[in-house]
Amino acid sequence: MSDPQGRARHWHFDWRLMLFTGIFLPLLIGLGLWQLDRAGQKQAQLEQWQQQALDLSWPELVGRGLDSGRPVTLTGRFGDHSWLLDNRTRDGMPGYEVLTLFFPLQGPPVVVNRGWIQAPRHRDELPRVPSPERVLEVSGRISEYPEPPVLNDQIPPETSWPRRVQSLPRAVAADEITDLPEAIIRLADSDQPGAFRADWAPDRMGPQTHYGYATQWFALALALGILTVAASYRKTGANNDNDNG
Repeated sequence: MSDPQGRARHWHFDWRLMLFTGIFLPLLIGLGLWQLDRAGQKQAQLEQWQQQALDLSWPELVGRGLDSGRPVTLTGRFGDHSWLLDNRTRDGMPGYEVLTLFFPLQGPPVVVNRGWIQAPRHRDELPRVPSPERVLEVSGRISEYPEPPVLNDQIPPETSWPRRVQSLPRAVAADEITDLPEAIIRLADSDQPGAFRADWAPDRMGPQTHYGYATQWFALALALGILTVAASYRKTGANNDNDNG
């Protein structure tokens, strides 16, 4: 490259500039890829939320496989076993999500997430979680067991109910009753029989928002690359001392 004064531009290696670019360029690209992955996850969640109910009985649904997010309606009774899923806050208040065994009139029992309940003032107290004793109809959506992705917590040794837990893997629930399906049910809303605060809703940040963030990160990565290349070319000539460091 050259300019009207005859001074050519040549590549000049600046280790400080390359170190800066070497650190931040992969970081920006990584953030963009992470946002693309989050967008894919949100799209899958949105598609699950938009699923329609199937005209099948509960035994038939279990037999064909339970699709997370699909609406379902069951008739049966709540059981006596409830788990209190710890560390769930609403509006800044500590509380629990109440998960109770439900026995449909047909088919295997299932764990039902009845929603959120505020915790008592003292940690050693547990909230009362009464269940309706009559046969009733509940509507909700199929959901996954509240299980951490890597490590499961230790279940407290006490045998009283309700029982406070940090997570509820299926294997733990199955220790209390067999034949549980591979998913649970979250009640549709707070008006359902036996519900507490069950105001579930899909994540407000949709996939398009994550695509926008990804575009911004990739644009910053591109700008950093262009600026690095431009800054690495320097003019040389009679009036330039060819500084190399």
